[in-house]
Amino acid sequence: MKSSSFLAFDLGASGGRGIIGELKDKVLTFNEVCRFNNSMTLILGSYHWDILRLFDEIVKGIAAANGFGIRPESIGIDTWGVDYGLLDKKGNLLGNPYAYRDHRTDTAIEEFSAILPLNRIYMLTGIQFMQFNTLFQLFAAKRDKLPIMDIASDLLFIPDLLNYMLTGIKKTEFTFATTSQLLNPSTGRWEKELFDALGISVNIMQEIVEPGTLLGPMHKSVIDETGMQDARVIAVASHDTGSAIAAIPATDENFAYISSGTWSLMGIESPKAIITEDSFNYSFTNEGGVNHTYRILKNIMGLWLIQECKRCWAGSMQDYSYPEIVAMAEKAAPFRTLINPDDASFYNPGDMPTAISDYCKTHSEPLPSQPGDFARCIFESLALKYRFVLESLRKISGKKIDRIHIIGGGSQNKFLCQLAANATGLQVTAGPAEGTAIGNLLVQALGLGYVKSLGEIREIVKNSCETEVYKPVDTDKWDGVYDRFLKIVTSEKRKVKNEK
Repeated sequence: MKSSSFLAFDLGASGGRGIIGELKDKVLTFNEVCRFNNSMTLILGSYHWDILRLFDEIVKGIAAANGFGIRPESIGIDTWGVDYGLLDKKGNLLGNPYAYRDHRTDTAIEEFSAILPLNRIYMLTGIQFMQFNTLFQLFAAKRDKLPIMDIASDLLFIPDLLNYMLTGIKKTEFTFATTSQLLNPSTGRWEKELFDALGISVNIMQEIVEPGTLLGPMHKSVIDETGMQDARVIAVASHDTGSAIAAIPATDENFAYISSGTWSLMGIESPKAIITEDSFNYSFTNEGGVNHTYRILKNIMGLWLIQECKRCWAGSMQDYSYPEIVAMAEKAAPFRTLINPDDASFYNPGDMPTAISDYCKTHSEPLPSQPGDFARCIFESLALKYRFVLESLRKISGKKIDRIHIIGGGSQNKFLCQLAANATGLQVTAGPAEGTAIGNLLVQALGLGYVKSLGEIREIVKNSCETEVYKPVDTDKWDGVYDRFLKIVTSEKRKVKNEK
């Protein structure tokens, strides 16, 4: 069988990579061709993304692939969710996009709920309330009377914007559109009631296309700069979690997944959205997937807590590596301190260890003292939150769930994977770590007709990637600790109910 090559760009909040993949005889091999940094830039008190530099890095990555003699048939881009850029009527970019952790949306949910009640918004969109959702970013822009809102002609989400810069074509891909809290999954259209409440014309939004849609050839300027003649740009599952979930090596439907990285996104796959009073009360979101599936999931704060602790410790001359942090956690006393990982105080505190200590004081939990104590507290609390979300998923869906797949960078954390198995009482299959890039590559193959279905994508992943299995142990110890943890997280449920 002739081999086919594809080039994936996978961009996250801390960096991006270009990955070349080759598909032959239902086996995918892949290698990195470039890597670059990314970070929020603080400008006059607001956080932005340097989108022009990111585009320049992508162009350099395409040129690098060409320089290695690699001629991919297509190119696909995936990124983190919700963020966007605005264009004027001539197609010019109106400033650097805001970053989702910018504090301008800190009170946006409460303020917008005075215009449209939260339960109405949820029933229209099925999306978990997070202050950084595009809906609330747009509300903040209108509230603050940003001048660009008066001249904006088009809104393009980050991967759509990068695709536009490559091709000149303006489209929005389905999986990303669903993250915005602007799409009605029942109608498949942008929800006009929300735009009317915002005071923004729905006409700034683009046509929604399915993952695997061929957008077109690259613009002549990009071809001239890169020397890459024939590669076509494909709208992959451009929300990184959408690509990652496509790459789960599952053989049936009875699984839950955790896409583990800066965030832990835990959920199930469903042929339709689940929008009920229970799903609202448990704060579940309905995000799009490949083959027009829905990812019924909850955003959990994830390894952001460890990343921020590491950054703060490095600033205090304690520059531990991630393996060192895990080793210290393994040696620390178990179940000493618990937190709700999703407490709002952990969103972007500046000093994560201090935020955790303050939380413990407020909730009468023993204060961590050493880095290992903090790390163990985070890992155990995440595992317990996985159990809480698992039980909630079973309740809202009625679905049988007999195992968990953990994918993404966090699947390489053997300690956390074992804790997840112990806390939930389910077998955990970890891997692939490169799930997002793999999903990106194989959705390109789907778009070009080399792969026929989501099931075939997963068969290829199973053929191509190694996984590791963790079986639960000491579950009786976790049962007792879980009751203690429930007292912490039920305050979150009460808060949601009070906001209805």
